[in-house]
Amino acid sequence: MSIRYGAWQGGPDPLEAPYDIRQALDEIGDDVLAGMSPRNALQRLMRMGAEGRNGLDAIRQKARKRARELRNQGRMDGTLDQVRELLDQALESERSALFPDPDDRARLAEAELDALPSDTARAVRELSEYQWRSPEAAEAYRQIAELLRAQVLDAQFAGMRDALASQDPAAMAAIKAMMSDLNDMLDADARGEHTDEDFQNFMDKHGQFFPDNPQNLDELVDSLARRAAAMERLMNSLTPEQREELGNLMDQAMSDAGLASEMARLQAGLRGARPDLRWGGRERMNGEQPMGYADATEALAELADLDELSDLALQDYPGASLADIDDELIERALGRQAVDDIEQLRQIERELQRQGYLDKGGDGMELSPKALRRLGSTALRRVFATLESARRGNHDVRDAGAAGEITGASREWRFGDEQPLDVIRTVRNAVLRGEGRDGPTGGVRRIRLAPEDFEVVETERRSSAAIALLVDMSYSMELRGSWGEAKTTALALHALVTTKYPQDSIEIIGFADYARPMTPRDLVNHDWQAVQGTNLQHALMLARRHLDKHRGAEPVILVITDGEPTAHLAPDGFSDFSWPPSAETIAATLAEVERCTRRGATINVFMLDEDPRLIEFMHELGRRNGGRVFLPKAGALGEYVVADYLQARGGKRRAS
Repeated sequence: MSIRYGAWQGGPDPLEAPYDIRQALDEIGDDVLAGMSPRNALQRLMRMGAEGRNGLDAIRQKARKRARELRNQGRMDGTLDQVRELLDQALESERSALFPDPDDRARLAEAELDALPSDTARAVRELSEYQWRSPEAAEAYRQIAELLRAQVLDAQFAGMRDALASQDPAAMAAIKAMMSDLNDMLDADARGEHTDEDFQNFMDKHGQFFPDNPQNLDELVDSLARRAAAMERLMNSLTPEQREELGNLMDQAMSDAGLASEMARLQAGLRGARPDLRWGGRERMNGEQPMGYADATEALAELADLDELSDLALQDYPGASLADIDDELIERALGRQAVDDIEQLRQIERELQRQGYLDKGGDGMELSPKALRRLGSTALRRVFATLESARRGNHDVRDAGAAGEITGASREWRFGDEQPLDVIRTVRNAVLRGEGRDGPTGGVRRIRLAPEDFEVVETERRSSAAIALLVDMSYSMELRGSWGEAKTTALALHALVTTKYPQDSIEIIGFADYARPMTPRDLVNHDWQAVQGTNLQHALMLARRHLDKHRGAEPVILVITDGEPTAHLAPDGFSDFSWPPSAETIAATLAEVERCTRRGATINVFMLDEDPRLIEFMHELGRRNGGRVFLPKAGALGEYVVADYLQARGGKRRAS
């Protein structure tokens, strides 16, 4: 049996990853290098979406659009209008029946009707014992009670309207039994005594009242509690007069049906089971079409879902995750397509974690060390893409007495050499010297090596350097839009040193009101605070400490800043800020420059602003130290800094 392998021809490669994680990671990296924090960059990717799918912003826009449509759909006092209309019909029919009757009792009935209060609820209550003469009037009045019961029950239990359409007393008895059993089950759950068997028995007995077919008590409670909370918000959203009038009408209707106590018990049980829902507050409906109580409740429940989805999609709370957004909530609010869009975003997030690019932190997702290395490599590629080849170079120090890279040449061995032997030339020297004799077979010569035959491979030793990169992190860097370029430059230089020149040692020092050593993770995670001060003195102090740890290395100090020093460490150790710069700040900073100069370190400065005071101070720094001052054009900072490092580590400096 032979097996042949070839390219897959049956459509998309089944072994290919479902999402291009590299593209997603590069999009995050672009935002980070532009100055954004990793968390914000990841959130931006989630908001914008990927590969043609909707992101969180699009989902929030859909939710807000649907919410506007609902709010413009109608007004919430439609049931009151219906009750008033039925009451007016009953009174008109009754007066029509009384008018032709000459009996005094007809006149008394008319007087009773004329004395009814204007409040609809009180009028309905006072008519509860009235003996109707007109069958049409009696029917209209009876419909008021049925309407109110149906609206309340349908608002609480979706689909109850159909169950009440038959006007069968047995149907009302079944509803009462269902509510009693439901309340008993909620009470048992609150005591911790509920079982799955109890729920199954309840559904076997009363399942016809729940067309959405909940699978457990949690699903049932979630559905009922959402509607109960919406009913409460609906009542809160009416005017005080409307709220009192409708509330009295519903209480009377439910009391007449013997359901008032069970409904109050159910409301309390649902509130206790789901206290996290929005039970309070008011909603605003701007439409003109009157909505029934049940329809308005359904609209408010949907509005609550849309508002919750919009808040979750914003992801602006600590520890936010796409896993917080419930699929049922998404589908209920926006449909299946929105669920698929969210799932794709989740898969991208999971894949970034699985491949080791994201770590779960206390405040949410953050870039892993693997992602930071890729970010540094990306920054370095950007710099070298613009760096002129003429400005590249290693500036190596040639030395044949130390280990390093092979030059291709060799020399005679001397006592104490540690270089590897050049075996071919060593044997060749012995052969040419003629020292040998015939072997036992007569045809093979044995080679005898003498000390003067040995040669070692010549190598070149690269000079090691200790680099201190001082990055201004005062708030002006963010305001002027310089931070992204400075961050890219620092990451690029760190990647260059740690990958290509591991014998060198680099420390990044950020400085604002105070200075502190920073890792690449600190750089990319830096979140801006409006602190005052550009404390170059403190940064130079920390740079000097770094150089002192590497006495045998060539000292290199590179400074990136957009402003003159405006802060220094006072004798008490606290930062002393002054703008314009005080004489004490200038003197303290220049004193630290002198210490670095005596240490043998040259300070090269890259200015990101053309402020006259900054230029004056930096030229004074260059005069005292012998370093150079650059004013790179926009977008060229990385090129300048990397090129200067490559020159400085070779010991080749030119005064400015």
